[in-house]
Amino acid sequence: MAGVLSLIVAAEEAAEEVNEASDLYPHWEELLVGALAFAILFYFMWKWVLPRIGALLDERREKIQGELEQAEATRSEADALLADYRTQLAGARDEANRIIEEARQTADQVRIDLQAKAEQESQATVARAQEEIRAERDRVFQELRSQVGEIAVELAGRVVGESLDTSAHERLIDEYIDQVTGGGAQN
Repeated sequence: MAGVLSLIVAAEEAAEEVNEASDLYPHWEELLVGALAFAILFYFMWKWVLPRIGALLDERREKIQGELEQAEATRSEADALLADYRTQLAGARDEANRIIEEARQTADQVRIDLQAKAEQESQATVARAQEEIRAERDRVFQELRSQVGEIAVELAGRVVGESLDTSAHERLIDEYIDQVTGGGAQN
């Protein structure tokens, strides 16, 4: 233990000697070695590291600038496409409205044409019916004329008691019927 004690005492004395004020400041040799090491390190940094860092920063700046320009170009293109889309959409709406209006006009025209055609067909049907009625009336009138003539000749023959000339009587009956129909039409 005595040996340990002596060592502790020797260490304390050595510590007191080391703590002198001159020991707090570096010696000129240390300053020279430190300055020389700093100069070498500074030269190495200035010659190789700083240019490489500058080049990396320039690359990064150019890359960011390129991306910004590309984003701006893409945004401009998107704006142009959006404006074109809106123009096309407005054009499509106008075209749809025009087509709807044309369809309405066409439908109106078709309706008018169909009404006119139906009117013409009804008038044609009425005209045909009137013509058929006139033809039937004329046929019936002719038939009645011949039957009335035959009946009149037969009655006259019975009244007179002898056979009359059929052609002369038919002529007289026809003249009488013409007078009756002519006189009836004048009334």
